Amino acid sequence: MKYYIETYGCQMNVHDSERMAGLLEQSGYDAADSELDADLVVINTCSVRERAEDKLYTRLGEIKDMGREFGRDPIVAVTGCVAQQEGQKLIKRSAGVVDLVVGTQQIKMLPMLADAALSEPRSNYGRAGQVERVAIDNPYEEPSFPLGIVRRGDPVRAYVTIIEGCNDFCAFCVVPYTRGHERMRTKAEILADVRDAVASGRREVQLLGQIVNHYQAPDDSSCDFPTLLEAVHDIPGLERIRFASPHPRHTSDRVIHAIRDLPKLCKHLHLPVQSGSSRVLAQMRRRHTREDYLNLVARIRAAIPNVQLSTDMIVGFPGETEADFEDTLSLTAEVGYHAMFSFK
Repeated sequence: MKYYIETYGCQMNVHDSERMAGLLEQSGYDAADSELDADLVVINTCSVRERAEDKLYTRLGEIKDMGREFGRDPIVAVTGCVAQQEGQKLIKRSAGVVDLVVGTQQIKMLPMLADAALSEPRSNYGRAGQVERVAIDNPYEEPSFPLGIVRRGDPVRAYVTIIEGCNDFCAFCVVPYTRGHERMRTKAEILADVRDAVASGRREVQLLGQIVNHYQAPDDSSCDFPTLLEAVHDIPGLERIRFASPHPRHTSDRVIHAIRDLPKLCKHLHLPVQSGSSRVLAQMRRRHTREDYLNLVARIRAAIPNVQLSTDMIVGFPGETEADFEDTLSLTAEVGYHAMFSFK
């Protein structure tokens, strides 16, 4: 049996796809070159951006048309945040196309569910036998994952998750509802994951979390995010460390000093601001002001003059005025970002 995975969304989704690929290969599946050659097509989704959700339904229509044209009848599984959010609605809305819906915390079940679905007879309405086709329960599963199972797609960089979920509930964000509350991986497991990545030839790691600098090790009370960076830095063979995404209000002097002082830590900081208006930031529930953010940027640049800063920005947040937008423009000019991800 062959599988094919398409991924929409952030680095965490990319890493989830690497995990699913590893699980499927451990279960005897081989990677297909395209969906035309696959017995199982997995679409790993994102619901943070509306366009990614729209892409899913467009893609499902294309897969259905492809099946008719080429006589293919693959199992189609939808995973990720849209799967967690929509659940049974996905099966109903895409009758005859979607066979399995697997939520963000149930990807370990994918091989078993796919095997069961493949063994069922197909009708015009999909495989609708006794197999449980929607697996989205248990949104607060432990974030651990079997070491060595991940099939890493990048020959140089390895993604390593350190936190799953989020407790902040910013007004615009669906992540706490699709990935659950904040759970930390153990320091021991993270370091083992990094060592495994280095042993496989990767020279760069990117540490991932919804608020990555909120990390506190559950197995070592003395290990916060700066301490974890130091421990990762000490792993032989590793050449570069990156992380995403930190929250401005958790970017302490110790985090800044770690970036300054650890040679392997890239002199780049992705620092999402979302708006240059304190009024809009309060409506967004970001818990920092324009002044807080600019003071933080000044401290960072004083400590690391050659630092590269990037950010996320939302334009047209409900209730935003022309004056609020001008605040965003002026903050952007004052900070002088090297890169920006902006969303309307």
